[in-house]
Amino acid sequence: MYQITKLPGGVTLATAEMPHMASATIGVWVGIGGRYESEPHHGACHFIEHMLFKGTRRRNAAEISEAIEGIGGYLNAFTSEESTCFYARASHEKLPVLIDVLGDMFLNSEFSPAEFEKERQVIKEEVAMYQDQPHHFVQELLSNLCWPNHPLGRSLTGTLKALDGLSRNVLVDFHKNAYVSAATVITAAGKLNHEEIVRGLKKFSKKIPLGERAVFTPASSQQNKPRSIVFTKPIEQTQLALGIRTCSRHDDRRFSLRLLNTILGENMSSRLFQTVREERGLAYSIYSSLSSFDDVGLLTVSAGLDPGRLHEALRVVLDQLRKMKDKAPSPAEFRRARDYVIGQMDLSLESTESQMNWLGENLISYGKVISPQEVRERLACVSAAEIRTVARSFFQIDRMNLAVVGSSKNKDKVHNLLESHGC
Repeated sequence: MYQITKLPGGVTLATAEMPHMASATIGVWVGIGGRYESEPHHGACHFIEHMLFKGTRRRNAAEISEAIEGIGGYLNAFTSEESTCFYARASHEKLPVLIDVLGDMFLNSEFSPAEFEKERQVIKEEVAMYQDQPHHFVQELLSNLCWPNHPLGRSLTGTLKALDGLSRNVLVDFHKNAYVSAATVITAAGKLNHEEIVRGLKKFSKKIPLGERAVFTPASSQQNKPRSIVFTKPIEQTQLALGIRTCSRHDDRRFSLRLLNTILGENMSSRLFQTVREERGLAYSIYSSLSSFDDVGLLTVSAGLDPGRLHEALRVVLDQLRKMKDKAPSPAEFRRARDYVIGQMDLSLESTESQMNWLGENLISYGKVISPQEVRERLACVSAAEIRTVARSFFQIDRMNLAVVGSSKNKDKVHNLLESHGC
């Protein structure tokens, strides 16, 4: 199903042919993200993502969106810690248009001084929006707590001060050095022909500047005691985020950890949802999630709570972590978790956009495409005992970091509770 070709200039192309689909999605990926930014460049990757929509030598900003939306298509982009992606979706017959527009944005963006200053203000509004969303803000506080004095601990959008410090020349230089052939991957999925895509991209790929992929500063996983922060804000609901250091995406334990996370808090059948919400009514929103990077990882438990029940809810969460260490999941619970993960993966890969993302994330992260079948086989090899083993490895008090946003003013009580009830 997957085909990979090295294009002229060194760009990698990967496709997933889905002949039963009516649409196709294509994405241009760059192996550059927030963790590659030095302090003076904080927010640069996200800023560049915005600027590539603001006009080229051939099209202004309105004409870029009109070129895709005018054929019934969809155009978007995102910046993460380790990659940036620009992608478009439309009827498979319109693939040449998608390639032309994305190629124009990628190669010919002008970074107009007037557009640059306008977009700086737009991104400042985006920063303000996220700060006004406690469930988002608490995650930023947690990142800073887990990775202090490191790019992983900084927000992807930048701060108001950082945005004011970014000049157009700095952004243009950053773009020139980062958006190079060795860091670029193109992925496409849907009703398409691989060889036709190769031919359609040859001219585009030759124009991407040569250069080496940027390198990042490794993150330290050293921590010898729990950390906590309470940000007092007059809001109706307290937001909690408990982050536990885990492993990188290259660690074989990631498969056991994936099943552990499902059992712990990924869905409505999970232990956290059933105990915190269904049995005790302590939260409307309660879940756990995984973040896996090249060298480190994090499991995060997030919840929205009544301020007066923060401490009770935190005790319940910590008790559930301890139970994961004390006893392996039952055969039935283990089987449900494994079937859920595999089923969710299969369902997601039915869409052209998800297949495009699968290819891009694999090539950026591993330099190869790991097939869904291989993932299924690796998950099938995990045992219930291994889930308990990874819980024992990671659910340790000196791996825990707690961020709270809300009206609670008792910071010491929150930290003492974490220390006394932590695993």
